[in-house]
Amino acid sequence: MIARAIGTVCGAGYLRPAPGTWGSAAALPLAYGVHLLGGVAALGIATLIVFAAGWWATAQMTAGQADHDPSEIVVDEVAGQWIALFPLSYAASTRGIDILDMWPGWVAGFVLFRLFDIWKPWLVGWADRRGDALGVMLDDVIAGLFAAVGVLVLAGVAHGVLMR
Repeated sequence: MIARAIGTVCGAGYLRPAPGTWGSAAALPLAYGVHLLGGVAALGIATLIVFAAGWWATAQMTAGQADHDPSEIVVDEVAGQWIALFPLSYAASTRGIDILDMWPGWVAGFVLFRLFDIWKPWLVGWADRRGDALGVMLDDVIAGLFAAVGVLVLAGVAHGVLMR
C-alpha cells in the first residue's frame, strides 16, 4: 500500500496517456514547494529521499514480476525532473531570484528531461537495461543530469549570447 502510493506518486502514474509525462508534471509543483521550504539544499535532500524511497517502492512493486519497469511507477520521474530543475533552484537560492521568474528554464527542464527519458541515449539506456529497481531509478537520474546540463547551456546561450 505505501509502496504503491510512493511508486505511483499518489496515483499520478495511473493517469493516461503518457504516465511518465504526468509523473514529471506532478514533480513540478512539488519541486516548487520544496524549493520554497529551503532552496536548493532542500531540493537536494528531498531528491535523495525520493530516490531512496522510489528504489524501495519500485523493488516492492516489481518483486516477482516479469516487467521491471511498469508504466504506473513514476516516482523515478520525480527524482529525475527535480535534478533537471537544480540549476534553477541554485540560481534562485544564490541570487535572490524568484524561481517562477525563470519560467523558460522550467519549460526547458521539463522538455529536456522528457526527451532524454524517452530517447534513452547512452548512459540513460545503459541504466534502463539493468532490468532492476535501481536501473528504473538511475535511468531517470541520469536523464535528469543530462537535462540539467541542457538547462545550463540554454541559460548560457540566452543570457550570454542572445541578451547582448
